[in-house]
Amino acid sequence: MITVQLNRGDFEYDIHSLVKAFFPGQDVRVFSEEKETEGAISFHIVIRYGDNSIEISLYETEDGGGESVVLKQEPVLTGSVQVDFSDRKGTKNRLKQELYLLLSRYTNKTLPWGDLTGIRPTKIPMAFLAQGKEEDFIRSYMKETYFVSHEKTELCIEVAKRELELLRGIDYDNGYSLYIGIPFCPTTCLYCSFTSFPLLKWEKRVDQYLDALEKEIEYAAEQFRDKKLNAVYIGGGTPTTLTPAQLERLIKKIKSSFNLSHCLEFTVEAGRPDSITREKLHVLKAQGISRISINPQTMKEETLRIIGRGHTVKQAVDSFYLARELGFDNINMDLILGLPNETIKDVELTMQEIKKLAPDNLTIHSLALKRGARLNMFREEYQNLTFENTWETIDLTAAYAREMGLSPYYLYRQKNMAGNFENVGYALPGKAGVYNILIMEEVQTIVALGAGSISKRVYPDGRIERCENVKDVAQYIERIGEMIERKRVLLSD
Repeated sequence: MITVQLNRGDFEYDIHSLVKAFFPGQDVRVFSEEKETEGAISFHIVIRYGDNSIEISLYETEDGGGESVVLKQEPVLTGSVQVDFSDRKGTKNRLKQELYLLLSRYTNKTLPWGDLTGIRPTKIPMAFLAQGKEEDFIRSYMKETYFVSHEKTELCIEVAKRELELLRGIDYDNGYSLYIGIPFCPTTCLYCSFTSFPLLKWEKRVDQYLDALEKEIEYAAEQFRDKKLNAVYIGGGTPTTLTPAQLERLIKKIKSSFNLSHCLEFTVEAGRPDSITREKLHVLKAQGISRISINPQTMKEETLRIIGRGHTVKQAVDSFYLARELGFDNINMDLILGLPNETIKDVELTMQEIKKLAPDNLTIHSLALKRGARLNMFREEYQNLTFENTWETIDLTAAYAREMGLSPYYLYRQKNMAGNFENVGYALPGKAGVYNILIMEEVQTIVALGAGSISKRVYPDGRIERCENVKDVAQYIERIGEMIERKRVLLSD
């Protein structure tokens, strides 16, 4: 365990993220009060905020006998920076720069993303490009301010340029996007922390859920009747756990409630191959769904069993070919790197199988364990599992995507993503997912309906306010009036 002691609470998230990036396998704890810690401390950092300076000291530990651990009296490395605390952004940058340099010296390694800890790194080049700055200026800024590697800077600039091009025709002030959550899944995956409920336990209440959802749809449609709906995304959970009749009911309700004349994209996550049938795909096709997602996560049979996916590799392949047979020409596939017991060789085999299928979109996720995931909540049960993800693996998937003619069009990072990695969406020309960019870049209001969904209102000055729906399905059904009232407060002028 690595501990970080502050003399007052400030910048804890950035400090934790940066230390965790250097020590991905360690438990990192940051606190501003004297605390008793359980477990052996392997490394200790002290950060002291002064009147106009920040001092950082790195301490190694030694065995104190028995279960005790003793800090060595003299720090192994120290550093200090002069700051102006009235300039919060500048202070944060100076703190992170100094901490990064000290940790880099101590570990004798650099990080591809440097000291960047935010989840949307493309915002930086996007802002500069929008101001008319040259790419060389952006390259220098990313290197000097954040120590970002040349490769990641180039990726950021490429994605930012593509995003700006894709978003050019969208009216942020008069437009919005719609998310609809279906919180049911065939089973709950080992790594998942999204709002999802096993269908077998809830299938008798799905129609009640749709009843409540339709009330929320009616409110949103009326509230935004004078706005332009740019993208619709039905996610989950697994939307295709709905029966064909339920899917048709939901999509017809959306189409009859909203004006879709400005809609650039209508996505439905088919998600789990074990939820896909010919009848359901027929419904989606007949209703004019323009984009679907079939997500195997891996093409290794053993891993699918470990993570509780409930489907086979063959089912994933068969579902994809069935969708092609029925005429779907914009299919996304999701993969996750760093799954239990998988090596870079396993990932390469997965990429070879994906290349044979030739999807139109490919989203490469790096495993990020949230607190609510079973894999995190019941660690003792899974202590024999190993987790491996490296920059070599990331580079391997990027190379395969390029071979398939896919270019990166959106990029984001997640909290608890060990190793300072990233998630990247790749697409063929003309097949990029518009909603994915809008939700990541936070430039447009997102109206989110259904249990566990979070609506975001983006104001002209860039300010963002949110409101959440309750996660529990039963509570959502019973309190649908309250959910609508929450949106009324957020979305009314």
